Amino acid sequence: MENWDEVRTAYQVARMGTVSGAAEVMGVHHATVIRHIDAIEARLGIKLFQRHARGYTPTEAGQDLLRVAQTTDDQFNQLVGRLKGQGEDMSGELVVTSLQGMASMLVPVLTDYQRLHPDLTIRYLTGDRLFRLEYGEAHVAIRAGNAPDQPDNVVQAFRTQKYALYATEDYVARHGRLKDVQDLGNHRLIAGDEKNSRVPYFKWLRENAPEENLMFRVSHTNAMHEAVLAGTGIGFMPCWQAERVEGLVQMMAPLPEWQARLWLVTHVDLHRTAKVQSFLTFLKEEAKSWSD
Repeated sequence: MENWDEVRTAYQVARMGTVSGAAEVMGVHHATVIRHIDAIEARLGIKLFQRHARGYTPTEAGQDLLRVAQTTDDQFNQLVGRLKGQGEDMSGELVVTSLQGMASMLVPVLTDYQRLHPDLTIRYLTGDRLFRLEYGEAHVAIRAGNAPDQPDNVVQAFRTQKYALYATEDYVARHGRLKDVQDLGNHRLIAGDEKNSRVPYFKWLRENAPEENLMFRVSHTNAMHEAVLAGTGIGFMPCWQAERVEGLVQMMAPLPEWQARLWLVTHVDLHRTAKVQSFLTFLKEEAKSWSD
């Protein structure tokens, strides 16, 4: 690296967490710090920081820089040599997040991908909360519903997930098939516990079925799937998941208003890194073989 000041500036920003903090430590104007960071990232072709309202959060490359407290030109040159390679590196961590209900779809994909890149540590984070990509909580998020609108994220349409009403063969033997919407009042139904749920199929069920027939209510879609499999009643399942289970009967075909759009979301600072692009390409290719 020809310009030692840029490296030293990046180290101070990673250590302090803000441009103003680094500027104060170095005794320079904050505009100088910003100019140095932009210059070193352009020179290396890699993002050292994710920018957000509270300051600068180091990427993996930035964290490496923070950990290595270099004091001489030669020592910093060794560090920069490592950072140059991180953009194309297929080691370290790959952090993917989705709703828990997508685990059976994604875990096989993540497993196959890790076999291709055995030096990668996969972290698969599930839950209802949105992991903050701008704070480095995940590299790739698979989200459902309306298109995410965070300004610093790259959003790509992934696929449409279809849902239908299912019950077990045992339930059908005891209660018969569902004839049509008007027949919902003659069956035991599995519904969401939250009356104002925005989940499309839960909302549809409350609008079309008698309240007294919503006889088993759950707070999470995973519990609904387990209730369907236990023969508790008729409930919604993703079509791709239900097709993998023997002994399930589709009681009503998918309706457009039940389906959910899935989106691939990455942060703009990490979107072009080798492992993010590699995983997105792999996931899209694998998804071509999935049923709706």
